Amino acid sequence: MRSGIVTIAGRPNVGKSSLLNALVGRKVSIVSHKPQTTRHRVQGVLHAGDDQIVFVDTPGLHLLQKRALNRVMNEAAAGALHDVDLVLFVIEAGRWTPEDQAVFDRLVSRNVPVALVVNKVDRINDRSALLPELQRLAAMRDYRFIVPVSAFKRDNLVALRDEILKALPEGPPLYPQGQVVAHDDAFTVAEVIREKLIRSLHQELPYALTVEVEHYEREAGLDRISAIVWVEREGQKKIVIGENGETLKKVGTAARRELERSFGRRLFLKLWCKVRENWSDDPKALRRFGLSGDD
Repeated sequence: MRSGIVTIAGRPNVGKSSLLNALVGRKVSIVSHKPQTTRHRVQGVLHAGDDQIVFVDTPGLHLLQKRALNRVMNEAAAGALHDVDLVLFVIEAGRWTPEDQAVFDRLVSRNVPVALVVNKVDRINDRSALLPELQRLAAMRDYRFIVPVSAFKRDNLVALRDEILKALPEGPPLYPQGQVVAHDDAFTVAEVIREKLIRSLHQELPYALTVEVEHYEREAGLDRISAIVWVEREGQKKIVIGENGETLKKVGTAARRELERSFGRRLFLKLWCKVRENWSDDPKALRRFGLSGDD
């Protein structure tokens, strides 16, 4: 029987959350094409017979730290590299950026086994170029193992799972059999709403909003939930709400439908949008929204 904690680390938008969801077999962490979608450390549990892997998805480690939110996200990602059994360093096949190098340099100073996961191999047109790349990467440091995968197409994930299990210590499970998500329903609600907002709004606005679940009441056969979408300026509020409230209504409907499928229960979901100026650079606001350095 093996079990342990495995942190998934890498630069923004490299496919860490998609990899977590693909490995666990269900949606645990929200996903979008916009960098820095993940803001928290999100845990998902993979059960493999009597063995168990607890994955920790992290915000992408990035070089720019313009606001307190960026610094907190970097701190959350860096904090998840301590007291774990293995780190999966995720990169994109055929691409190495200064942010990849920054993650690599940070991992060098950590006394923890590191494995390399080369993601998005489905995007490589010339597969013959992959082997020389893997050989070059292997020469950079002593990795526990190197596995190329496609999280999007779920290619080679069984091989990755098996390599992870070999690297974990013997021990009892950390979570009950069948538990896949290691956070509460209110967290899931807020994240799903934020995902729908990110996908509905233009490029810059998603970084200026967050979601707070204000009220969550469970009745027989129905969950009643109210949540606030916080933005930083009045102009952003108008965009989130949309003409005649259509944008916020569309987001709420999409979030409710996904949450009902996930929870297996009926939901009544009410959304508001409010302004808190410069919340992303306000430590007090970040703590209120669960985005403190202790996250």
